[in-house]
Amino acid sequence: MSAVPPPSTTAAWAGGAVTARAHCVLAPNPGPMTLDGTNTWVLLEPGATEAVVVDPGPLDEGHLAAVLEHVASRGARVGLTILTHGHHDHAESADRFAVLTGAPVRAVGNGHDDLHDGSVVTTGGLELRVVATPGHTSDSLSFALPGDHALLTGDTVLGRGTTVVAHPDGELAAYLDSLERLRALTGDGEVTTILPGHGPVVPDAAAMVAFYRVHRAERLDQVRDALADGAASEDDPVEGVLRRVYAEVPESVWPAARMSIRAQLDYLGVTGVSGPGA
Repeated sequence: MSAVPPPSTTAAWAGGAVTARAHCVLAPNPGPMTLDGTNTWVLLEPGATEAVVVDPGPLDEGHLAAVLEHVASRGARVGLTILTHGHHDHAESADRFAVLTGAPVRAVGNGHDDLHDGSVVTTGGLELRVVATPGHTSDSLSFALPGDHALLTGDTVLGRGTTVVAHPDGELAAYLDSLERLRALTGDGEVTTILPGHGPVVPDAAAMVAFYRVHRAERLDQVRDALADGAASEDDPVEGVLRRVYAEVPESVWPAARMSIRAQLDYLGVTGVSGPGA
């Protein structure tokens, strides 16, 4: 079976209102790794006056002002900020945003009020359930929004294309396990919509997770074939796999491809691939 992404994910994306509770303010940081930019999610229970902000994004004062302007336009204030993971395009502005809002910031390993798998976050009547989804990074979290049958996935599942396993912090076995968790969540109807960290909303969550699982299996098979074709005996097997498997990938994302290759080789037990991710 070939990994073909759901066609709805190819649409252009500019953010905006998505569900009854979720609105995306798109950060002005588009690029090969960030797609249209980082999705900062403002979550607000209908009629409530306290909002949850997920991933305030890069340290860009104009973007933070836009987030606060949207919250104020709803007659609300920010009651809590939470992070899907610590990469700068999602979390760089967290400290500054805390100063601007006076609201706490919660994440993995962020102090006494750490988020853990199964934690339930409630603010302004809004309920979020924490789902640990390591693999892209060791600290990656997703957040289930039961009121909208939605899941905020950070970089674990994107709205367009596939994500990088950011070796050495990211780890492929953990990522595959996380995809299995998401398969279970999307397979029973608990989650029907994905609100990703980059790219458009995914209206068919189960189809996208299935695509991700098939894509990972196909890539591993391609890497095995590349190793059998001689990549394993080269001075740098990462570059050997890159040339054989990722030749069609734009050079602008080769640094990310190298991280994923290192994660794949580590998963397959190939030694000598613990160098830098880029």
